[in-house]
Amino acid sequence: MASIPPSPTQLLSLGMFLFAMDSFLYSDLQRRMAWRHEQSDRFGARPASQFVGPGDDTVTIAGLIVPEVAGSYSAIDRLVEMANTGDNWPLVDGQGQVLGHYRIEGLDSTHRGVMAGGVPRAVDFSMELKRVD
Repeated sequence: MASIPPSPTQLLSLGMFLFAMDSFLYSDLQRRMAWRHEQSDRFGARPASQFVGPGDDTVTIAGLIVPEVAGSYSAIDRLVEMANTGDNWPLVDGQGQVLGHYRIEGLDSTHRGVMAGGVPRAVDFSMELKRVD
């Protein structure tokens, strides 16, 4: 059975939430992976260490929403709804590779160019995800 090639506009998905070129575009994705090493003090020598497994794995996604060009403010509302559940979702890149299961740890937004009625022309956003599997 032939697989469906990934869409060239799809960048990333978190569960059913889709980051795409024509809908909710991000400009930066940063991933930090860590590994744990426990240490025991030794007299007259450096501490002995032992690898004990993977540590935190966090992803930070940042971008700009400009509804006149692409994206909508309701997308941020959807991310807030997802975060409010406390659930975790698979994070899948545009090539179909599953990066793991992540939960939303934080979401920052900055309104820019505020117009009449308090409506921003653009919103900068930054979202931090933490791997839980």
